[in-house]
Amino acid sequence: MTPRTLARDTTILAAEHLTKAFTTPDGGPLPVLDDVSFELRDGEIVALLGKSGSGKSTLLRLLAGLIAPTSGYATYNGVRLRSANPGVAMVFQTFALLPWLTVRQNVELGLEARGVPATERRARAERAIDLIGLDGFEAAYPKELSGGMRQRVGFARALVVEPDALFMDEPFSALDVLTAENLRSELLALWARDDFPTRAMLLVTHNIEEAVLLADRVLVLSSNPGKIQAELTIDLERPRNRRTAAFQEIVDDIYRIMTGRETEPEAPRPAASTSGPSPNEQPLPDATVGGMAGLLEIVVARGGTEDLPALAHDLNFEVDDLLPLVDGATMLGLATVDEADLTVTDEGHQFVTADILTTKERFADQASRRAPLVRAITSALAASIDGNLPEGFFLDTLRRAFSDEAARRQLDIAIDWGRYGELFDYDANSGQLIAVPRPPL
Repeated sequence: MTPRTLARDTTILAAEHLTKAFTTPDGGPLPVLDDVSFELRDGEIVALLGKSGSGKSTLLRLLAGLIAPTSGYATYNGVRLRSANPGVAMVFQTFALLPWLTVRQNVELGLEARGVPATERRARAERAIDLIGLDGFEAAYPKELSGGMRQRVGFARALVVEPDALFMDEPFSALDVLTAENLRSELLALWARDDFPTRAMLLVTHNIEEAVLLADRVLVLSSNPGKIQAELTIDLERPRNRRTAAFQEIVDDIYRIMTGRETEPEAPRPAASTSGPSPNEQPLPDATVGGMAGLLEIVVARGGTEDLPALAHDLNFEVDDLLPLVDGATMLGLATVDEADLTVTDEGHQFVTADILTTKERFADQASRRAPLVRAITSALAASIDGNLPEGFFLDTLRRAFSDEAARRQLDIAIDWGRYGELFDYDANSGQLIAVPRPPL
């Protein structure tokens, strides 16, 4: 594939020490991004890669001028942004099409907002529709289109305004695997054409392989708050083959970066201790007990140690699909991570091979010691008058560090873990968390 002949030394937009904090319901700060700086240059694709909570989408919106930073600033062609960035267009995960408009009318929206005359709007929209492979569907409505075709409309609507930079926020994650793969390939084929109507692309993704397939540079963001943890240049010729050793080596490198904080096992703590990270400092991974048990069972069956990218490939998952399960297992001391290898610990072996009662007891012990939110709930219920507390107590404390939605999800994960270990129960009707008495030793 012939590379685009553009000047890589020309900076289109830049983040200069961008920091963003939102306000919690009680008026406190909720930090999302901290001191992020980088440049997007002419002729390159950059991927922003990170787990949930890394602020990827927030950073995209700051650079688009859709929200204002708490400190720092963004520039477009060297000029500091104080409103919407005129040089970018965005493609979203959810398509964001207006269902009462035809394909052509949806594509024309951006041109209409810019005051382009109707005749020119129609001609430019039809060129963009043709470019993206939707000619023949100009008069169709979104409900008549498949998910992949609707996302093509999203791309056409963004490209028709001929932006200097195309922003993409998880544009393939709502599509099935084959449709997503096809659209990625077609996007790269269009990017290689000299008439492609944009000079650079900025992609937000949580998918490691997608980032390596598409990007010239990958910026890995850490979480809570988001910071640039690493920057990797992808010097692989396009089209890229994900089965080559060079491709897999880069995937492994990124995986090691994203899981590096888990390489040192956490020291055991007494069961009733309230020391260690707080629930707001160390959130629970989005992993169910069954999911963690399934992962550990597979690794035990394969000898107890497994290369995670290889395991993900064998199971037909993306490697990042396994990350929450890996994070949960390592938090609970059921596994350790060394670079890209997951090893099941002795505790993990016993967790997946013991009888159900022993398994639940071991899980309860590990969760009450090593999972901060589970530990906090167990301690709070033990200190309450009757072993009952309203969920609002825990949600209010979590909202000091998380959004409403994320706080709710954290509590739901803790309830799932606590119920499995029979540490506490939850009454959905009353919203009460209820301590479960432990049998005497």
